[in-house]
Amino acid sequence: MGTQREITNLRQELSGVKTMENPKRRKIWRRTLILLGLVIVLLAGLSLLGTKFIYDSQFGRFEPPDPSLTSALHYQDLESGYPRELVSFYSGKNKLQGYLYPKKGSLGLVVVVHGLGGGADSYLPQIKYFLDQGWSVFAYDATGSYNSEGEGTRGFPQALVDLDAALSFIKSRKDLNNLPLLVFGHSWGGYAAANILHFDHELAGVVSISAPNSALEMILEQGSHMLGPVIYAQRPFLWFYQWLLYGKTASLTAVEALNKTSVPVLIVHGTADTVVDYYGSAIINKRMEITNPKVRFLALEEEGQNDHNNIFRSKEALAYITPLNQEYRAVFDQYEGKVPEEVRREFYARVDRRLANDINRGLMDEIHSFFLSCL
Repeated sequence: MGTQREITNLRQELSGVKTMENPKRRKIWRRTLILLGLVIVLLAGLSLLGTKFIYDSQFGRFEPPDPSLTSALHYQDLESGYPRELVSFYSGKNKLQGYLYPKKGSLGLVVVVHGLGGGADSYLPQIKYFLDQGWSVFAYDATGSYNSEGEGTRGFPQALVDLDAALSFIKSRKDLNNLPLLVFGHSWGGYAAANILHFDHELAGVVSISAPNSALEMILEQGSHMLGPVIYAQRPFLWFYQWLLYGKTASLTAVEALNKTSVPVLIVHGTADTVVDYYGSAIINKRMEITNPKVRFLALEEEGQNDHNNIFRSKEALAYITPLNQEYRAVFDQYEGKVPEEVRREFYARVDRRLANDINRGLMDEIHSFFLSCL
């Protein structure tokens, strides 16, 4: 009997100890979980701030270059034979500068959408070509670029937002909205040209050159060059930040747009392109996912004319500028990267800008023929 009572008392004592310890343990676990949650929130906040800093730094403002300090073609070189009308329209809160090149008896209106870091005049050789073939041309400086407003270019989806605004402006002009409307975009502009097919615009044809499939893919690809595989850990934050800026527009992809469109589209890409990796984020790399027979693909394989920018230059232009680039590299090294402005002006004053920007006629003729087939 005594032994049984002792066992019972011991059980009660142990039970009492457990009863007293459980609330303490729960409190400790609760505090630990709260602390862990705060650490996770803090790390997520820091990651998002870091993402914002890196993202915004890549999409700053781009000013037009000094005409005397570049080998690019300038409008002054063409002004006498290619008059244009200056127009403006809004994209969000920013007023954008547009350039209308009217052509009497025009075949249609080609909208030229420039790449990141440039402006409408960066594509003057292509604009001149289209005008010479009988097309009217509308070009514009995107948000944060050249003569348009905007503290920065804001992100890849901004090109799409700006093109939507440009096409809406064209539709509002009675002298333009009766013309067949075609879109020609390169790089940033090529991404917009393909993805604009998600929007409700009446287009006759689209040419997208050297363009990525989506904004997120492009950011991750470029980020991997800077940070390596670490960038992929930032994917949720990059997605979220772009969503904060652009909503569902940030998630649009060219593949989805191309598969549902009835508009003829030509996708062009150089096989040696490393800016928009031909084997990575490029639209052309997704061609097995694109089932629409209205979409054609043109892979540029010719060595020396199959990178991101050299695809537009003729072999004569490339032969001319290659030794010039080597000469300037020697000057750059001589001054340890700090070339005096007067030396730079003297160098560029000797450049034959027309020859340096002579176009790849074969590529442009292919695009012209494609546009004609869209009418």
